[in-house]
Amino acid sequence: MTSSYRSKQLIVEGEQDKRVIPYLMEANGIVWEKDKHPVDIENYGSDGFINAYRISARLKAAGLTHLGLMVDADEDPDARWRSIRNACLPSIADIPEQIPETGLLLTTNGIKFGVWIMPDNLMRGMLETFLAYMIRDYNEPLWQYAQEVVAEAKNRGALFIDSHIDKAYIYTWLAWQKPPGRQLHNAIKEEILNPRHPKAQTFVAWFKNLYDL
Repeated sequence: MTSSYRSKQLIVEGEQDKRVIPYLMEANGIVWEKDKHPVDIENYGSDGFINAYRISARLKAAGLTHLGLMVDADEDPDARWRSIRNACLPSIADIPEQIPETGLLLTTNGIKFGVWIMPDNLMRGMLETFLAYMIRDYNEPLWQYAQEVVAEAKNRGALFIDSHIDKAYIYTWLAWQKPPGRQLHNAIKEEILNPRHPKAQTFVAWFKNLYDL
């Protein structure tokens, strides 16, 4: 019998995505044991899995029951969705023209299939944009100040590229927490960020629904 560890798969772009999701899900009621994961999360290392051949091959893998794709919108969420949809069309003819705000969920040839575009299927951004949704309300003044500081640092010659500004924002904010400078997954585990924040719950619901958790 194929274990759920291999039959339920999520492909993500990077190591931070792979580390963050288990802690986020565990904080929202999903048991995620060290040696018994409810979902196999693969760090692909890039967005190269958004490819018609690779998606087709994954959907045909023996024992697969659930497959999710999670990617960053980056600067153009509409263009990102078009590229995903075009890569899926040869395998999933009825994929919708627009991704739902609540994330894509459908069944194809008996396999549950889903797509989430970070941060919220609508806006530009990335994982770090989504994590900023979990900043507690009482921390909002400091969060606003962190953004001002980052903007001023950029004016003074900071070298980060414009498309990574959301990374600069959240790492600056984390540098001012107790303890300072925690990694993203630790910020969730230690609840420096609020993993049960209402703004995170649409993603949590998508994940639970996709994987029947």
